[in-house]
Amino acid sequence: MTISPPKILKIVKNRLEGCRLHQRRALSVPVRQFDPGNQIQRPVMGSSLVFSQLHLQTRQQSVHICQDSSTRTLSTPSPGLILPSNNGHETNSSSSSSAPAETVAVIHPQPSTHTRSRQSKTHHYAPIDLLPDHTLLQIFSHLSTNQLCRCARVCRRWYNLAWDPRLWSTIQLTGELLHADRAIRVLTHRLCQDTPNICLTLETVVVNGCKRLTDRGLHVVAQCCPELRRLEVAGCYNISNEAVFEVVSRCPNLEHLNLSGCSKVTCISLTQEASLQLSPLHGQQISIHYLDMTDCFSLEDEGLRTIASHCPRLTHLYLRRCTRLTDEALRHLALHCPSVRELSLSDCRLVGDFGLREVARLEGCLRYLSVAHCTRITDVGMRYVARYCPRLRYLNARGCEGLTDHGLSHLARSCPRLKSLDVGKCPLVSDSGLEQLAMYCQGLRRVSLRACESVTGRGLKALAANCCELQLLNVQDCEVSPEALRFVRRHCRRCVIEHTNPAFY
Repeated sequence: MTISPPKILKIVKNRLEGCRLHQRRALSVPVRQFDPGNQIQRPVMGSSLVFSQLHLQTRQQSVHICQDSSTRTLSTPSPGLILPSNNGHETNSSSSSSAPAETVAVIHPQPSTHTRSRQSKTHHYAPIDLLPDHTLLQIFSHLSTNQLCRCARVCRRWYNLAWDPRLWSTIQLTGELLHADRAIRVLTHRLCQDTPNICLTLETVVVNGCKRLTDRGLHVVAQCCPELRRLEVAGCYNISNEAVFEVVSRCPNLEHLNLSGCSKVTCISLTQEASLQLSPLHGQQISIHYLDMTDCFSLEDEGLRTIASHCPRLTHLYLRRCTRLTDEALRHLALHCPSVRELSLSDCRLVGDFGLREVARLEGCLRYLSVAHCTRITDVGMRYVARYCPRLRYLNARGCEGLTDHGLSHLARSCPRLKSLDVGKCPLVSDSGLEQLAMYCQGLRRVSLRACESVTGRGLKALAANCCELQLLNVQDCEVSPEALRFVRRHCRRCVIEHTNPAFY
């Protein structure tokens, strides 16, 4: 014989009502137990626990019956089922399907405890909860992305404050094992709730060192962040040209791009679709000002030519260890990017004097130049830089073994505003070149002469006597006497001397 579901529910309710009646009697009339030794009847203190277990057994049976009849019960009941009613009686019949622990709370009411807890929730707060919203927002503005996500899990108020759009102008993610694609997708999806599919406040995305970032993550950034101004993906070697093209095409305000270590990137350009949408007057220009392509080993002359033609507003360009670049690439750079202020060609060993002649065409704009370990550079190339770049402030020529005192003299006479100079591991630089520097570049603050075998105390004394603003002097692996180092310390009290002479202290 089969029983219909309504009849099953009626049977369950009748059983639970009968159990509730027994519990009521247990609370009002204590159960007596006969003691044959003392001939005394004593009340059983745990009688209510017996009926709690009986209620638990009855509930398990009801759940089994409901599952057989394809009927579901709620697993998270209302908090009202836990608290007793005001008149001391039990709740209505709808509470019969509550959890066992909640039923025990109904069987063992503690009005005083519940009253105190209710008052404490009303009148007592944590000190930080007393702060107004604008103060908490100011505090949250100093937290990182990961910390903001944790704060959003504290309570409903913090959740609303932590996801305030004003706090999300920057997303910063780190970690080699982080699933960066998924993290970017989840964050942008949450930030797009108020403005569907667009994050109008997000301007900076930094995911340096996230090796699991792929083109899919950058595709989400390109689709959802049209106001992006800064993107850093250093060390994300899974990024390819297609993803970079899409970002620069869909984010017209992008100014800062760090692709160092992205070995698959060979150039930067607009997508074909974006190029067709541009007017002939506008051209195919990208508004990037800062570009770091350090360790992009696949970058060649043709790729740099494409970058220069599409990014004419470049002011900072770093091409360290792009070993395939030659002098021809620098010709296109000087032709299309006349506003470059900082240029790094360190360890580009195919760059020589002809390349420096092209760099010198940047003329008055160039302030920072690094040609460290470019072994093909000699005094000829340095003479071009000295003649056409009089506003040069920083020069790194470490390891340029063809540089001599003659080239250093041209540099000192033509660039009197020089502040920092590194000619370490240049064995042909001697005291004569240092004397010329001391005479014409008296504003020098940082000088590195590491492993310059021809430098002695005479050149150091000339520097110390004329360059009173000297702050750092590196003479490691140089044959200088302790007396010369003491002379430098006396005349340049703020100078930090890096040396390998054990006799000087």
